[in-house]
Amino acid sequence: MTESVHSEAHGGGLGARLNWLRASVLGANDGIVSTAGLVVGVAGATHERAALLTAGLAGLLAGSMSMAAGEYVSVSTQRDSEKAALAQEKRELRERPEAELEELTELLEQRGLSRDVAREAAVQLTKRDALRAHARVELGIDPDQLTNPWHAAWASFVAFTVGALLPLLAVVLPPEAWRLGVTVASVLAALVLTGWSSARLGAAEPSRAVLRNVAGGALAMGITYAAGTLLGAAGV
Repeated sequence: MTESVHSEAHGGGLGARLNWLRASVLGANDGIVSTAGLVVGVAGATHERAALLTAGLAGLLAGSMSMAAGEYVSVSTQRDSEKAALAQEKRELRERPEAELEELTELLEQRGLSRDVAREAAVQLTKRDALRAHARVELGIDPDQLTNPWHAAWASFVAFTVGALLPLLAVVLPPEAWRLGVTVASVLAALVLTGWSSARLGAAEPSRAVLRNVAGGALAMGITYAAGTLLGAAGV
């Protein structure tokens, strides 16, 4: 039984790491698409490098701060919920230990153990650390690895920034004649990579994910470029 619990902990840790990695890939993807749409739209209205750089930097900073703040709030709420669930479980273990032991036994039975084995396992787990046993089996929470809002905020900030830097640099570094083509090609190539990565991390078929990702990015750039061109032609 010790080996089973040990394996479960490792599996949960691996799942958490994959979730963080997937979130980082998606954050970078957001940075690529949103900043690309912004700078390509501005490029449709003006060819001035300073205007493109200003717009791109503004989009990068606004997007990365927004992502970080959103992740911090979201994960803080999740952490509060986890702490509240652990506090309630601790209270129930103190007030009705026999009922909690029976509950743990039933949960282990639902995982395929016989009644006798489940009861013995529940007794042993309760003796070792009752709160940890219920947290993992009943709540799916590791008390030692509660979600950290600061980690989530920084991860989102960095991921978005890294993604946003690609279209920003692609639009301001090349000569004017190559600027739009280099930006579009770079962004679409990056979207192929992020689409493939997110699909592989989710054990999904990469081709559909890549197609959706590239199509969405291309549509965003096409719409913003058309809008920028119209506004530039109107002298706005």
